[in-house]
Amino acid sequence: MIDLRPLRHGAPFRWYWGGGLLAGLGAQIAVVAVLFQVWEMTRNPFWVGAIGLVQAVPMIVFGLIGGPVADVLDRRLVGLWSTAVQAVTALVLGAQLVLGLYPLPLLLTLIGVQTAASALGSPARRTFTVRLLPAHLVAAGVALHMIGFQVTMMIGPALGGLIIGGAGVAACYLVNAVFLVVSWWSFRKLPASRAGVAAAVPEGEGAGEAGDRIPEKAFDRVWRRTRRGLVLIGEGVDLVRRDPVLRGSFLLDLAATLLAFPIALFPMVNQELFDGDPRTLGFFLTAVAVGGVTAGIFSGLVTRAPRLGRVQLLAVAAWGVGTLGFGLGAATSPWLALGSLVLAGAADTVSVTSRAAMVQLATADSHLGRVSSVEHVIAVAGPDLGNARAGAVAGLTTPAAAAVIGALACLAVGAWVALTHREIAGFSLVEGQGGPAS
Repeated sequence: MIDLRPLRHGAPFRWYWGGGLLAGLGAQIAVVAVLFQVWEMTRNPFWVGAIGLVQAVPMIVFGLIGGPVADVLDRRLVGLWSTAVQAVTALVLGAQLVLGLYPLPLLLTLIGVQTAASALGSPARRTFTVRLLPAHLVAAGVALHMIGFQVTMMIGPALGGLIIGGAGVAACYLVNAVFLVVSWWSFRKLPASRAGVAAAVPEGEGAGEAGDRIPEKAFDRVWRRTRRGLVLIGEGVDLVRRDPVLRGSFLLDLAATLLAFPIALFPMVNQELFDGDPRTLGFFLTAVAVGGVTAGIFSGLVTRAPRLGRVQLLAVAAWGVGTLGFGLGAATSPWLALGSLVLAGAADTVSVTSRAAMVQLATADSHLGRVSSVEHVIAVAGPDLGNARAGAVAGLTTPAAAAVIGALACLAVGAWVALTHREIAGFSLVEGQGGPAS
């Protein structure tokens, strides 16, 4: 059952969780608006898929930069400024209600700016759970955030479709802006938070004896830590490359997201099945979330499984079957399409849960941070690049064909990984986690 003790622990966590919930709800409403607006402006699957590229690049770049920034500056201020930029960008997008629709390049640029601000502040925002809660409540706090995300994904897209149908896409951006302002206000109530370890002057970069060294400026610390962070990320990539459990787990994730991610196809399939009605566009994302929430309720079946590798293999196979069913129903059967997305959403939650647990258990603690950085990049870039792939293939064929081709490719790569990385199926919690990487 859901552990609500973190909400009773104190007001700061309630402000933090509630603000994040509103920001997530506004983001899901905006996702539907962006998909619908770009499709209505272009009627071109390529440009709908390009949304993924516009979001993937700043998400990776600024997400990596945000880690060192969070370790140097006051994390509360980083969160406030990044949220403020997101809110201002949402207001500018909402100004289309008065100014008229923006040209596509300007629209995509604003989406990229908002994504960059979110990515830059994300590492700082994530540190507050462990800051605001005692150790024995941290896991419950993380679970509440996951449940909140699934709920916003279930409600937000459907609500966004209703808003578009009643007031237009610009109204969705304005709603997002209001929610971001409230989230900024709630984040402002949190205490200041700086990293506990002071930055040391690297050897050879100081002047004179230790007592004569000039304190580093904030920019110098950010640059030095960013450079060091990039080195550590390189070490993490090499570790993943050498360890068959980690390599296979990440390849399975990429097979699901890069080859068979269907969200960019939703506006086109909505056009085929529901004549492009904006009120039905959100149902596709909601169907995915319904599956995710259902799987989350029964997640104990996954977390107690002794063979997590087999769980991920089965989950990726189920994702492939779900996206295949979505493709088969994309042109003729709304119930098959939406029901298949429910299956895909449940499979996605199971796959992410099992993968995250294996990364934690199969990696030595001394290397866990850098491997987690690789996991972060794969998790945020895979879906966005998968959307770009889906849009490009749909432009050359049809949305249904793009979904079917992607699903078959996912199943084929998943089978190849199972055959060539047998360590995944043999990964056992009982037998020493298959040999932690080091």
